[in-house]
Amino acid sequence: MTDLWDEAAETDLRQVLCRVRISLELPEGFRAEIIEADEGSGRIDISRTAPYVHGRIANRLHNAFSAHLHGSPYADWFGIDIIDGHNVWRADTFIALTDDVENGICEYGVAAPEVRLVAEVVAPGREDQERDRIRKRRV
Repeated sequence: MTDLWDEAAETDLRQVLCRVRISLELPEGFRAEIIEADEGSGRIDISRTAPYVHGRIANRLHNAFSAHLHGSPYADWFGIDIIDGHNVWRADTFIALTDDVENGICEYGVAAPEVRLVAEVVAPGREDQERDRIRKRRV
């Protein structure tokens, strides 16, 4: 199982970020992601969930991927976090194995090494583009 933190080391900033993100009670229509967490810094990005047109495009991608992957060991996923160490983000859609794999699934999402493809529908705003094209991509 992939775990987000080691119970013994509670002073690591990355672990603190994970604990804070999990404990957040955001109002409907918002999401929180941890991007670019390292030993000395990190940030929790809180953003609105996507508008209808964004969701419609993401659903079209999801449907196309699902049709293409039918009968294969892979599936298209959405609405599930991708975990990479202490970085946690939610892609619009991604492809990973259909069945749980050793070290690939954790309580909080799918481990990044198990993800084969990530697709983001990028909103036109400058901040959205910075987040999706630069910060998330580095993870």
